[in-house]
Amino acid sequence: MKTSEPPAALLIDVTRLAARLLEGKRPTGVDRVSLAYIQHFRARASAMVRHWGRWMQLAPNSSQRLFTALLEPGDVAQRVVRTEVARAYVLRWGLPPGAVLFNTGHSGLDDPGYAERVRRHGLRPVYFVHDLIPLTHPECCRPGEADKHRQRLLTMLHTGHGIVANSLATLEDLRNFARDAGLCLPPSVVAHLGVEALPAPAAQAPLGEPYFVALGTIEARKNHLLLLQLWRQMAEARLEQLPRLVLIGQRGWECEQVLDLLERCPALHGRVLELGNCGDAELANWLHHARALLFPSFVEGFGMPLVEALHAGVPVLASDLPVFREIAGSVPHYLDPLDGPGWRRAVLDYARPDSPLRAAQLGRMVAFRAPTWTDHFATVESALREWRLMAPVPGTMGAQEATNPGLMRPGQSR
Repeated sequence: MKTSEPPAALLIDVTRLAARLLEGKRPTGVDRVSLAYIQHFRARASAMVRHWGRWMQLAPNSSQRLFTALLEPGDVAQRVVRTEVARAYVLRWGLPPGAVLFNTGHSGLDDPGYAERVRRHGLRPVYFVHDLIPLTHPECCRPGEADKHRQRLLTMLHTGHGIVANSLATLEDLRNFARDAGLCLPPSVVAHLGVEALPAPAAQAPLGEPYFVALGTIEARKNHLLLLQLWRQMAEARLEQLPRLVLIGQRGWECEQVLDLLERCPALHGRVLELGNCGDAELANWLHHARALLFPSFVEGFGMPLVEALHAGVPVLASDLPVFREIAGSVPHYLDPLDGPGWRRAVLDYARPDSPLRAAQLGRMVAFRAPTWTDHFATVESALREWRLMAPVPGTMGAQEATNPGLMRPGQSR
């Protein structure tokens, strides 16, 4: 009788999440992906932390306590993180050779020594690539970020046993980078990010007049500058029934012109609202009653706000980006991110209670189906089995490998 090999140990690198929790920072879009991976794999996985030069696997019970603290941050979460990491550090928990390691947040990959550690411990990493924006649009990022991101990608290509991309657009950018670097692309799969339903909105709108919402960190690539210049022009033209603009998101980097307008432009005072810290319930209410979500980005790796808005039944005015068409088809109203007059016409039309353009998009929205985390992890689990990194979970079907269009085998190109 043939004996099957025991399943490989599964590790999840939670270093970034733990550090951000200790710093009191709210989860970013990258963090939300990492948290989804913990939620899905926690029953089969252990936590791995890189601390003071040491890579440590936490004991099973410690891992579960740490996972809970990250997923359900509360008054004791920071203490739990400190305690469990310190315990692993003192007890010198090592890493199991041959373990599958999930790194879903690009964390630590800019360190050239990361690859050497992976090889020393005999790990088999699976990396999640969110975007290549620091390389394709370095002007939108912090100085030096392009070099760091190049090193992250080289680490993925040199050591990855599998790569998960959030979109075909991201995977195509990575394939081009690998080709230019003269490297092979590891086995790869595209798995769109899942969207979770927001809390039920209040019956009453937060404003008594029409308004639009822009959702996301205030940074150069999000193109808030176009929106603020547009609202400034409309305010100075003294248009009747000028809609309001609500910016939801924390202040980021490389956005000095935007901040100058927000803080010092008299025409925008009272017409543009900035909400830097917005919980899910408040976000749901602002989004639900908006005339539309405005998403004029120059580049995105995925575009979660677009999916969240359409899932909530809210129209979207968005830049005409390939990744947006990949995930939303022809549902949104697309515009060139530099077409100021076009955005103005669309905004004024969508602000009207009898807007024909808005009504048309609501009609298109009926056929939209938002991706789910169930879809995402079905694709990922299928890929892990195909790459021989993980055995099927008992009671699940393993036939998806033959039908999954997002799956790429070693040496295969699209």
